[in-house]
Amino acid sequence: MCLTRKTSTYNNIQIELSTFEISGGVTEYHAILHIIQTNKPFAEQLEEIHQAYSHLLAELEERIKPVFKRYFLTDAANQAKLLESMQADCPPCAVSVIQQPTLDGSKIALWCYFLSDVEVKKENRMVVAEHNGYRHIWNADRYVAQPDSYTQTELILQEYVDDLKKEGCTLEDNCVRTWFFVQNIDTNYNGLVQARKKFFEKHNLNNHTHYIASTGIEGRGADSGTCVVFDSYAIKGLQKGQQKFLYAPTHLNPTYEYGVTFERGVNIEYGDRRHVIVSGTASINNRGEIVAPGDVTGQAQRMLENVEALLTEAGATFDDVMQLIIYLRDIADYSTVNAFFRERFETIPQVIVLAPVCRTGWLIEMECIAVKKNKNLRFNVF
Repeated sequence: MCLTRKTSTYNNIQIELSTFEISGGVTEYHAILHIIQTNKPFAEQLEEIHQAYSHLLAELEERIKPVFKRYFLTDAANQAKLLESMQADCPPCAVSVIQQPTLDGSKIALWCYFLSDVEVKKENRMVVAEHNGYRHIWNADRYVAQPDSYTQTELILQEYVDDLKKEGCTLEDNCVRTWFFVQNIDTNYNGLVQARKKFFEKHNLNNHTHYIASTGIEGRGADSGTCVVFDSYAIKGLQKGQQKFLYAPTHLNPTYEYGVTFERGVNIEYGDRRHVIVSGTASINNRGEIVAPGDVTGQAQRMLENVEALLTEAGATFDDVMQLIIYLRDIADYSTVNAFFRERFETIPQVIVLAPVCRTGWLIEMECIAVKKNKNLRFNVF
């Protein structure tokens, strides 16, 4: 058994679950929980999500541990406090809380990531899952109160680097994935881009070395004064050659050619599997130009071609994808895009949220995570 998917319901919640399981190895789960009847108050929807989450954990074996979860909210300023009050009785994990309204009419959705047979603990404002010589370090919901996106990005990254140092890690060697959520992205994205580029240069991250797989997208946290919220994933214990960046040059160009600093994706080889992490990907060609301007269906098609090229480079396909997150600029495109994705990927756990992309001409963006069975005796199993 490797990757399986199933959809079930619990009370008012649809649970979309992917499971990657191999004999003798750690089992991985990605789940996305959706509200079915969407006309209830937020408190009721949150309670139902919470109950379904607890049910899912109970249904899985006792050795399963939550590692990361992200709540997608419609009104973080009012909803986050109630959500926080319900976390006290949940097992510890990294919790990301982002205002990115789900477009099915609900007030909340939840993406969860679980692992079997690992020790999970909180350290240095982060959550660490430890197994077989690897330390998987998840950081969520990091922000600072400063007057502009440049300063916020700079200070967030410095705090993160300081906490990584306590773990014996560095940004350049250990961080494999970042998410930057930007309030009012059309105004504040440039400050993030400039601060990140300058900070990366100080940490030996440049177009001659490498960058980090990333998504930079519209989103806000509970504090209206913060315009940047940061999530990330780092790994301690990787050997040289275990991490390979993805380029798909027939479809995509290096991001630095149009002024930004992230990798298109990363392939992480373990002894028993590979993780393929695809960054936020839009409808772009290998000259940095928008493909199909003004046409959300055309952009969705090109976006999928780009993602497929990245997966192929890593030796994977959409059959190996465990979850999808789709970002839309225009709420009116939801029905078209939902039909497009459900027709092609009916069984893959997925969520579509309202979140403008970093360039106004891009109507849609997506990211995904794939896991594929692998045998590489150079590296420890996951």
